[in-house]
Amino acid sequence: MFANDNRVVLTLDAGGTNFVFTAIQGLKPIGTPVTLPSNADNLDKCLSNIVEGFKTLKSSIDEEPVAISFAFPGPADYPNGIIGDLGNLPAFRGGVALGPMLQEIFGIPVFINNDGDLFAYGEAIAGLLPQVNEELIKANSPRQFHNLLGVTLGTGFGAGFVCNGQLFIGDNSAGAEIWLTRSLLHPLCFAEEGVSIRAILREYARQTNENAEHLTPKDIFDIAEGTKEGDPMAARFAFERLGLELGNALANAITLLDCLVVVGGGLSNAWKYIAPAVLAQLNGTLSSVSGATVDRLEIKAFNLDDSEQMAKFTKGNAQTVKVPMSSKTVTYDPLKRTGIGLSRLGTSNAVAIGAYAYALSKL
Repeated sequence: MFANDNRVVLTLDAGGTNFVFTAIQGLKPIGTPVTLPSNADNLDKCLSNIVEGFKTLKSSIDEEPVAISFAFPGPADYPNGIIGDLGNLPAFRGGVALGPMLQEIFGIPVFINNDGDLFAYGEAIAGLLPQVNEELIKANSPRQFHNLLGVTLGTGFGAGFVCNGQLFIGDNSAGAEIWLTRSLLHPLCFAEEGVSIRAILREYARQTNENAEHLTPKDIFDIAEGTKEGDPMAARFAFERLGLELGNALANAITLLDCLVVVGGGLSNAWKYIAPAVLAQLNGTLSSVSGATVDRLEIKAFNLDDSEQMAKFTKGNAQTVKVPMSSKTVTYDPLKRTGIGLSRLGTSNAVAIGAYAYALSKL
C-alpha cells in the first residue's frame, strides 16, 4: 500500500561520521539527497547540520512533506523523541529533545527510531519478507510468514523485530537489543564483542600474530578471497568465528520469536564465509545433563541465498490429509522452518524505507 502513497516523508540515516538525508515518496527516493558531517562531539554544530540538512532536502522537492522520520543509534526515548547517551554521538549525552525541537522548527510530526528497528521494518515492508512470501505462493505452498528479525553487522551488532506488520519497540524503547545477549565463545562478554568489525580485526590479528589495526573488514575479505596479500585461512577463520557468535545469538532470538531473519550491514558482504557457521549453529544440537541431545531449534533453518536451500524452503513438505468423518481433504505442511537471508533493499535504503513507512503508519 505504501508504494502507491503520494505523501512525502523526509528521512535521515544518522551515523557517527555523516548524516544522510533522503526524501521518500511511494517507497522511492525523490529530490536530491544531502550528506553532511555529524560533528559527533559538538552539539551545536550537530543540531545545526540536522536542521540545515532537512531544510536543504525540503527545498529540493516540490511537494510539502507530511512528516520527518529517521534513524538514530540508541539508546533513546524514541516515542518522545529524546536522544540519550550515544557512544558514537557523544554530543547528545545527558539527553536532548531532538524530536520536539524539529517538530517546532518544521511544524510537522517527527518520528525517531533505532536504526536496527527501521532496517527490519523496511525489509518487512518491501524487502525480504514480501519476497519470500511471493516465492512461497509461486511454489503453491500453503505457508506465509508474518514476522521478521532484522540484524545489522558492522561497527556494532544491531537488530529490530517486526510482528504482523507492526514494529516492536518494547516498553522502554529497548526491544530487540540483541547485542547484549551473551557471547558463545566468551561467556563473560556480550555478543557484540564477537559480532562486529573489531571482532574480525581482533581474530585475524590473533591468528596471524600481526597488528591488524591498519586493515579494514574489506581488506580481510579480500585476503580471504586471495586477491590481497595476507593469510587467507586466518581471514576465513575470523569470519567463521563471527558466524558462530551470530548463529548462537540468532538461535536464542528465533527460539523466542519464531521468525524469518534478514541480515544487513557492511560485514554482510562476507556472508559466503559467515553463513555456514550460522546455519551450523541454528541446525545444531544441545545436550541435557544426562547426555541426551535435542535440536537447537524446534524448527529447521535454511539459507535463503543458497538456491538449493531456497528451493527446499519453498517446497516444504506439503501433503494432503483427510478430514475425519468427511470426504474433504486439506493441505498440511508439517515442516516447521525459518529462513535467513541477506538484505534485499540494501541496508541504508531499507532504513529510509522503514522510516518512511513507519511515519505513514503513525499518521
